[in-house]
Amino acid sequence: MHCCIVIPVYNSPYIREVLEDISKKGYTVIVVDDGSDQAFDVSDLNIELISHKENQGKGEAILSGAKKAKELGFDCFVTMDGDKQHLSSEIQKLVDAYEPESIVIGNRDFSSENIPRSSKFGRKFSNFWVMIETFKKFRDTQSGFRIYPVSILDLKIKNRRFDFEIEVLVLHSYRGGKCIDVDVDCFYPSSTKRVSHFDKKRDNIRLSLLHSRLCMQRFLLLRGFLWH
Repeated sequence: MHCCIVIPVYNSPYIREVLEDISKKGYTVIVVDDGSDQAFDVSDLNIELISHKENQGKGEAILSGAKKAKELGFDCFVTMDGDKQHLSSEIQKLVDAYEPESIVIGNRDFSSENIPRSSKFGRKFSNFWVMIETFKKFRDTQSGFRIYPVSILDLKIKNRRFDFEIEVLVLHSYRGGKCIDVDVDCFYPSSTKRVSHFDKKRDNIRLSLLHSRLCMQRFLLLRGFLWH
């Protein structure tokens, strides 16, 4: 399997630590700086750096990384956040589970310390709606620790922020793509050190609108009014 790492990052104070840790694993690493307010110097590290002049959203950053991965000849790529939540020691679990043209999702262990209640509720809420939209049971539809085939670039994805990670699962399922769950450990720092750019008001509205549209799309598919 020809796989690389894609890390979307926006204003993370931990990105240097994350990159130094991952560099020990021997993968090609693509970092997409999604318009961070302060530049970070990684010139001494062997990585591919893509910079957005303005913040365009996590989904857009992942798609930029996907385009670069395809350009470099990779078949698939692992996405990891730049906040230290995802552990490089768990990458191999995803790689071992990968099948051609599948999406592998790292099902985070939420029994560990410092897991926010909002994250636990959000995962259950999201899992329920994605099950309604796809008729498939997922255990962690909000996990950003995944393997994607570069063919996700062919999907007609409309959302470019946190709602991207829901839409890509649903559209991939609609085209008959396989999704695989893998249990992984994760790390959540204390609330005083946690980095999150999820806007509880705006991003929850975006997610609600997305689920409404996907449910309608599923209904039309079942009625034969739309093609996959």
